Amino acid sequence: MKIALISPNKNHLQEMSKVLQAHSHAVTLFDGGKSRMRTVAEQEQPDLMLVDGMCCDPHELVQVEYVTTHHPKIAVILLCATQTPEFLINSMRAGVREVLPSPVTADALEAAVSRIAAKLISTKPKGLGKVLAFIPCKGGSGATFIATNLAYQLAETNTVLLVDLNLQFGDALSFVHDGEPASTLADVAHDISRLDASFLSASTVKISANYSILAAPEDLTKAMEIKPEHIDAILGLAVTQYDFVLLDMGRNLDTLAIKALDRAYRIFPVLQAGLPGIRNASKLLAVFKSLGYPEDKIEMIVNRFEKGGDISLDGIQRSLGTVSLRTVPNSYKEVNASINQGDALAEMASSNTVAKSLAEFAVSLSPKQEDSRSLLGRLFRRA
Repeated sequence: MKIALISPNKNHLQEMSKVLQAHSHAVTLFDGGKSRMRTVAEQEQPDLMLVDGMCCDPHELVQVEYVTTHHPKIAVILLCATQTPEFLINSMRAGVREVLPSPVTADALEAAVSRIAAKLISTKPKGLGKVLAFIPCKGGSGATFIATNLAYQLAETNTVLLVDLNLQFGDALSFVHDGEPASTLADVAHDISRLDASFLSASTVKISANYSILAAPEDLTKAMEIKPEHIDAILGLAVTQYDFVLLDMGRNLDTLAIKALDRAYRIFPVLQAGLPGIRNASKLLAVFKSLGYPEDKIEMIVNRFEKGGDISLDGIQRSLGTVSLRTVPNSYKEVNASINQGDALAEMASSNTVAKSLAEFAVSLSPKQEDSRSLLGRLFRRA
């Protein structure tokens, strides 16, 4: 969320900024008082404006009411050292969402901003996001690497959630993050009655401003408690909150996995150019056909592909029939370093051939064509 902080107290600005940036909000600081509100609203157009240093004088609310009237999409929170019942009532009449004490505690600030964020999400009109499922044809195919790193690149211009559905041995989070999840998919399933936009968001790990991961269970016994209806409910909500929902699947095609695949806009089986992978890919295609999935829902990804290898792309195509094929080149050293360090490849080596390939993949998937055309340039300029 884009937040503007206005305060005459520089210490207050810095303390509030630390709290909000830790939750991946985009924060801009303005040294001054309420007189800056109009300019900030017109020039910055934030989602939320936090104005510190207000007192109990009702005349001060004129500036506030101008912003809430002329910029109704901007939520306003006031921070006041002293508050009276009359001032609180007048503030609400002026369109203020909340009034907090000044200085404000981290917990109170986080709670208030979370409430505003949840309300903005719930009222924001948007189409349903696309579910993309990645499933390995064989262990070590690289499906998790592709899913996590493609998600990172899609998040340049889209909101993205990755759900780790490898319930027993999922480790998608470790590919792009070095911390432990405070909550996992099992926790959400356990409290499924609480499921709403705020609960889902709070249960994820924020990788970047637009990229979150709902981690796989840490406890295998808790993983067994996750039901197909839990997955259906979570994905049903997720597509209303994110532009893309990526699923990092395990290899088991049980009822839970099929429930998730039923929701997928596209399924990407990942294989390498070897006979075991090709044989398993052929078996997967047969299962997908028996499930009634149309052919254009499936696109095979041949990972670590090298021209001149023992098995050519034409050979793979002949073995698998008319299914679409996409290749990702081989760059073992840098990809392995990315995985071991827990950083996205595009962040470490944006000019790498695999990073470029995934950037092109992201552009082909993104509906935001104007933004997407500049995605490659932005990513490659990081090098």
